[in-house]
Amino acid sequence: MPSLEAIVVVTLSGLVLSLSPGPSMVYVLSRTLAQGWQAGFASAFGLALGGILLAIAAALGLTTLLHASDIAYQAIRWAGAAYLIYLGTSGIVESLYKAERDNARVRKVEPMAYSRVIGQGVLVEIFNPKTILFFLAFVPQFVETARGDVVWQMLILGVLVPLTAIPSDILVSVTGGALIHRVRRNRRLGTLLEILGGILLVGIGIHLFVTN
Repeated sequence: MPSLEAIVVVTLSGLVLSLSPGPSMVYVLSRTLAQGWQAGFASAFGLALGGILLAIAAALGLTTLLHASDIAYQAIRWAGAAYLIYLGTSGIVESLYKAERDNARVRKVEPMAYSRVIGQGVLVEIFNPKTILFFLAFVPQFVETARGDVVWQMLILGVLVPLTAIPSDILVSVTGGALIHRVRRNRRLGTLLEILGGILLVGIGIHLFVTN
């Protein structure tokens, strides 16, 4: 069992991590603007689930693997960058297509299934370099061999990270949900915001590609 001090520090640090802009926050906002607060909540759940899966992987040895192999870390990082670019590009194309259908007076828009929103959220978090680095460089510092099973300590501390992100993701979703009610009266503004969300995802993906 980790020490109380380790639990408090990791929890507070995870909260700060979740409040800083990044792929996860942009994903929640983009899904909220595209489909409403319910989709924002679904994306937040998917991100939390992805974070828990990362915590399990880290506890079972991912941290050791990434420390030992720079190639493995870069591969995960680039895969995440490519996925963000894909999500952003597809979101832009979808928004433009909806705008074109609106102009043609075809008003029915099929929403994305929440299961798909959750699945995308899982992938966004699994490939999120910010979260991976947190598990890689920060969490292991609070694991003490003298306090028992190292895997169990990594698992407990790791799961705290995605759990602390849930409140901030929900806040982003609620805020975006309030905004979407205003922009629904102006389809052009709504389309512009959706495209902006896609551009931000693409921009983050490109940034990950070009930075070390």
